[in-house]
Amino acid sequence: MRLLLQPRVLNLATIAALISAVACYPRLSMWQHRPGPMWYSEAAIFVCCIMLWGFVFAWHTAYTNRPVFVFKLELGLVVAATAAGLVMTAVYHLWLDPLLKAKLPEDYPPDLPHWFATLSFALFFNQLFSTFAPFDWLMRLVKNRWVAMSLTALFYAGVQALKIHQLAVPMSPLLLASQLALQVMGGFLAVAFYLRGGIFLVWWWSFLFQSRLLLDLIGTA
Repeated sequence: MRLLLQPRVLNLATIAALISAVACYPRLSMWQHRPGPMWYSEAAIFVCCIMLWGFVFAWHTAYTNRPVFVFKLELGLVVAATAAGLVMTAVYHLWLDPLLKAKLPEDYPPDLPHWFATLSFALFFNQLFSTFAPFDWLMRLVKNRWVAMSLTALFYAGVQALKIHQLAVPMSPLLLASQLALQVMGGFLAVAFYLRGGIFLVWWWSFLFQSRLLLDLIGTA
């Protein structure tokens, strides 16, 4: 815990949390059924992100010997992340999205401003919550990369399973199994890219995946 309370870690976590809170503002402002005032939602995001970014800055490099930010990415890693992003995008766009859109309409932005808000939220909060912070916390806990990767991927799928469980109309078993299997696969890929290429590579992969929603908007324009 000493690493988590270092002034350098707390300062970096606070700055990163402020950026995350600002990036989440568009999505929160478009939330029609927000349970509280806007300032409360932003404050909650900010406080939570301080803790989550603290896990990243305190434990990632210490337990993986890899930097959080890699500024000079290897060409092979960029190609691999691009290919994985395009394949995942194609699978969802051609097969799952037409089925999921009716079940989870809030995940599909109706216009360009909503898409930008969704993208910003996905990059600066979703990946932090589902990949970066859980993996680094698990690395500190178990000190084994494969175990930490597996549990992080399962956590990512588990969050989606809880969301699906709350749907008024249940999914078909095939659709549910396909969605969760792809979520586990996506979680493994995200952690693998995080280990090899840092946060920037995961953001690039996530951007490609979110771009499939932009294709839907262009097609209906």
